[in-house]
Amino acid sequence: MDEILRIEGLSKCYRSGKKAVHANDHVTLQIKAGQVVGLLGHNGAGKTTLVNQVVGLAKPDSGQITLAGINAITHPHQARRLASVQAQANVPITGLTPRRAIELVAQIRGASRTQARKDTAHLIEALDLGPWEKVAAEKVSGGVARLTAFAMATVVPGRLVVLDEPTNDVDPVRRRLLWEEIRRVADAGSGVLLVTHNVREAESVVDRVTILHHGRVLVDSTPSELTSTHETLEDVYITLVGTDTTELEYAS
Repeated sequence: MDEILRIEGLSKCYRSGKKAVHANDHVTLQIKAGQVVGLLGHNGAGKTTLVNQVVGLAKPDSGQITLAGINAITHPHQARRLASVQAQANVPITGLTPRRAIELVAQIRGASRTQARKDTAHLIEALDLGPWEKVAAEKVSGGVARLTAFAMATVVPGRLVVLDEPTNDVDPVRRRLLWEEIRRVADAGSGVLLVTHNVREAESVVDRVTILHHGRVLVDSTPSELTSTHETLEDVYITLVGTDTTELEYAS
């Protein structure tokens, strides 16, 4: 499989007065085409800081990021064109309907009007968004807004698809549909970086797992390898990280 993303020895430190917080501390991971890699960790473990560096919103203090052969640190604009991102915060689409917002993004990313409509129709059906597809965005629930944001990120997926907590606010039934769609995106050839703290649900879709804690990689392996001595991935996670959810303020 082609390598989509390689991160090597990535470090990012924030300072508050005399205090230094290592948001990322020599992080290394790899994603190949067709893979879903789960980046797991408590809130504040350093997951979003890592994503921000991958897409050029923050510059690392040291280390390397290569995205589809492009040095993402020295050429962030080129790297961004190769990625599609669902951020933690939903994109504001006031004045649009979910259907129109998804179609517009598809066309912006190069799809013809006909193809944009076709791909949008697929996502609306796959995610069971039909009842809200023509409702003004400001009137839909948080879960529907979250699903719309996912569809906007994946209607024309980049070589790398970054999903930052994609299931937030989504009801249990549609979360299952969302996980199925994430798998489909990877199977179509994209590399997927799935950022989440929902360990139990992520287990069903990820090919590899990277667990971050206080900015450091505790483990990088396959779910089957990690669960060979534990019943579930959640058990592995708790064993490694513990139940203390306290993280450093700047390691977001």
